[in-house]
Amino acid sequence: MEALYSSLRERIVDGVYQPGQRMSQEQLAAEFDVSRTPLREALQRLEADGLLVAQANRGMHVAPIVNSETEESYALRILVEAPTIAAVIDELTADDLTQMRTALEAMHRHRNHSKRFQRAHQEFHDVALTRYPASFRELTLSMHTRIQRHQSVYLSHQRTPDDFVAADTHLLDAVEARNSQSARRIMEFHLIDAALGLVLDADPDHRFDSLLVALRGRGIVIEHDADGRITRPAPIYWIDSDPLLPDSITSNLELRYPPGRRPK
Repeated sequence: MEALYSSLRERIVDGVYQPGQRMSQEQLAAEFDVSRTPLREALQRLEADGLLVAQANRGMHVAPIVNSETEESYALRILVEAPTIAAVIDELTADDLTQMRTALEAMHRHRNHSKRFQRAHQEFHDVALTRYPASFRELTLSMHTRIQRHQSVYLSHQRTPDDFVAADTHLLDAVEARNSQSARRIMEFHLIDAALGLVLDADPDHRFDSLLVALRGRGIVIEHDADGRITRPAPIYWIDSDPLLPDSITSNLELRYPPGRRPK
């Protein structure tokens, strides 16, 4: 049953089964050559994961991709994952750093192949996940799953791969230097950049809410209108600006110094 669950989950996350698609038990049982009992158990687990939804008299369907949920996942990652990687930075081993470097090199090689790039990017961040507390790791993985589904459909912005490679290169440099505060800030910048790219590619008129709450909580200011709309590239700065974050501009963000604090 575990193999069946994993196969179905992978197909949903990768977009093989599209949002809204009906999951016919009869067809799936024939496709995977399994009986209805383990299939029902696998589908129930996928429903608990939020990947399937049950509709009265209509059976199971692949859950829709909702922009506000993707935004929320990134907001939670900013609040949880950025400070956590700073906290565990000294626990990352030489082997961990080698794995991150290997994944980063794969990202370079696969910049023009969406699926392979996405997989290498996930492998890069999965290394640090092994050092998170179990509850943090479980929460982060659930957010990754939501985001991966969205990426499978909307990862189309031309500059996204290069932006991701640059951010992860800065992050690995900070991790190798054991500079926890710089790693935290680079991770925050990377997650905000990724959130804007994914959400606004799907809906350029999206009104942000949970992301703006998370940024206020972290002392980060991003330009937006009164309704929460953000225009790219959006000016952004950290209130306690310092040299921990490399000068950066992406297709989504323009890093600035706080008003009146630009170094001479």
